[in-house]
Amino acid sequence: MIRPGLARRADALAADRVPFVTATVVRAQRPSSVRPGDTALVLGDGTIEGFVGGACGESSVRMHALRALETGETLLLRIVPGDNDSPAQEGAVTVQNPCLSGGALEIFLEPRFPAPRIAVVGDTPIALALADMGERVGYDVVLSAGGDADLHETAAVVVASHGRDEERALMAALKAGIPYVGLVASRRRGAAVIDALREAGLAEDRLGRLHTPAGLDIGARSPEEIALAILAEIVATRERPPAPAPPPTAVDPVCGMEVPAIPSSPHGEHRGARIYFCSEGCRSAFLEDPARHAGSR
Repeated sequence: MIRPGLARRADALAADRVPFVTATVVRAQRPSSVRPGDTALVLGDGTIEGFVGGACGESSVRMHALRALETGETLLLRIVPGDNDSPAQEGAVTVQNPCLSGGALEIFLEPRFPAPRIAVVGDTPIALALADMGERVGYDVVLSAGGDADLHETAAVVVASHGRDEERALMAALKAGIPYVGLVASRRRGAAVIDALREAGLAEDRLGRLHTPAGLDIGARSPEEIALAILAEIVATRERPPAPAPPPTAVDPVCGMEVPAIPSSPHGEHRGARIYFCSEGCRSAFLEDPARHAGSR
């Protein structure tokens, strides 16, 4: 079970919209210093907060947690001692760790990303219905009565203010390149707003991204039905964010493990080159006798 302090840290990261991976031990063979339920958080820079094994196990957790952030997919990681000949198991990634002093570990890696954000401008019944329904289907909805919507990390902006601050809010959203910008209005008034934005100097390619009337044409009439149509259109037009670049890797010259070549991994300098290690143990062994290990790099 996740410790209260770590749970608060996870909540704080989620509130700050910081992606991270929850690593949870689901199985640990003796002798091992961890127990099922032990949990850690892995941040995008490779920092590990919490405990899911010793330094050698952490290297494998760091590597595959960063890959989970890259792919967005959950992963069961099996870490076995280097001389273990356990067969591969379907649905799991098995890595042999020659430095692992305890028994095999199985750790579930779950990437957690911020919910897509929708900025809703207005306090009309449609705006309120959209905010309520959007949160229930998993969006992070920011409701603004005026035109000063928060556009930071925003996936969609919907203006449902019945004429108040419409042009200012739409201009800001379209200039910012928000993936979906919608205006709740009749076709006639929507066309008039587009003309006004054009006269204000907004480029045609940006005007072409404005959805008005906002929402799929499903014959919606009530505020809830209109909100449903808008959410459906947001889902239909959403863009998949680009995947982050995979972490660079290196080979530990002492034990031969593949490790992430990032600042949070143990590392040292030799003949002007930076060398990365799976643990402080391997790093110390290398620094004590570089000539013995340098040839294996």
